[in-house]
Amino acid sequence: MRFALALVAALALSTSCGKVHDGTDGSHLPGQCGAASGVLLSAAPSKDLCTLGNASTVSGSGPWSWTCTGPGGSTSCAAEVAGPEGERLPLAGNLDGGCTSMAIPASAQLVDTSAPDHVVGTGTPESCTFAALKTAVSQGGVITFNCGDGLATIKVTESLTPPASNAYANEPSVHTVIDGGNKVTLDGQSTVRIINWNHEGHWQKSNDTLTLQRLRLINGKATGSMTIAACTQAPNDQCSTGFTDGQGGALFMRDGDLRVIDCTFANNQAALTGPDTGGGAIYVLGTGHDIQISRSTFVGNRASNAGGLGMLFSGALISNSLFIDNEAVGTGANSVDDMHCACEGNQVGSGGNGGGLYKDGGDGQDIVVCGSQFTQNAAKEFGAAIFLTANGSAAHLVILDTNVNDNSNGHPYWQWCASVSTDTSSTSPAPVNSRFCQSDGTCETGCNG
Repeated sequence: MRFALALVAALALSTSCGKVHDGTDGSHLPGQCGAASGVLLSAAPSKDLCTLGNASTVSGSGPWSWTCTGPGGSTSCAAEVAGPEGERLPLAGNLDGGCTSMAIPASAQLVDTSAPDHVVGTGTPESCTFAALKTAVSQGGVITFNCGDGLATIKVTESLTPPASNAYANEPSVHTVIDGGNKVTLDGQSTVRIINWNHEGHWQKSNDTLTLQRLRLINGKATGSMTIAACTQAPNDQCSTGFTDGQGGALFMRDGDLRVIDCTFANNQAALTGPDTGGGAIYVLGTGHDIQISRSTFVGNRASNAGGLGMLFSGALISNSLFIDNEAVGTGANSVDDMHCACEGNQVGSGGNGGGLYKDGGDGQDIVVCGSQFTQNAAKEFGAAIFLTANGSAAHLVILDTNVNDNSNGHPYWQWCASVSTDTSSTSPAPVNSRFCQSDGTCETGCNG
């Protein structure tokens, strides 16, 4: 295992507490590691040790370790020693492979930010304030940071809102780029969603773009507020419960064109119960553009569905990326069954699909996964690594140059490949140069589900 993957695995361990506790009020949570965990430092960390709980003494001479102790127990945290390039975020993405079966489009490459429209900070970490970032993001354009030579963490206290045009009124498209330079972490403090990019009322229409690159987004939290009404009719023993909102712990997007390059999403959380909610890190709704995820890492995120990345009526190209220790924690999956629920919609089940990656919607847009890795993700129901329901449309799941290893499904059936679930085998052509391994070590290169 490469060094960077080992560091990500350590971070996954430090964020695993969400698997046991619901985290709705924090009263039963173990301690949670802060922004100093999982990064490369030149000296022992003295701040940002814990997001939740009390920090122990930092031990070691590099690497360094400490624990965060909260009401529900302790969590181990660690930071590694920076090399000659100085303090930085660990490299994101799948460093153990690469996408060779197709060309990566220019839209999945880093944007040139050498002539920014806005610079957050004046040369010190303290100058990189949330107020300055909020102002810059609200105006759009190319945004960079000047926070000094070391790492900087900006604590997000309310969701950032990039500008959005009204495509139906033929307004000019707006474009926003946030480039952290592999130095900046945005921390939602387990309290708020980090970015809310909502083209209210839009559906597969907007040409606005949002590019996130060389950033780390951690501890974002989206909380459901629209509760599914309890069924008062019989039979009602399996009716859906939970929330219809609360999607996207770090980022919620409705319409537009999203591009994510060299980013890490860690320990983010969306609503934990509901048949159609989810997206622990990212949730994308109703976009006519395939989102681009390139050289990025999703670690320790969780939600009812789509522990890592969730999509409804959207397509995606996901290249050279890593999904590790993400979890879909809902239960009962979701279907329409008037024999078990006589309430509105006759919906039964409350999530649990798609530990790493999830797509729903009969829009005919493909998911293409190339050069990526899915390891130790989990789903209470189906698709621990990847879940797709095309709803009778021409949407396909295309898997190229990808490894799926040691993921954990709630059910052993309805798998096209190990830990990959689709609604029909026709939605998923044969994988190319890929490998699918179960937790018992058995592997296959083809699929026969």
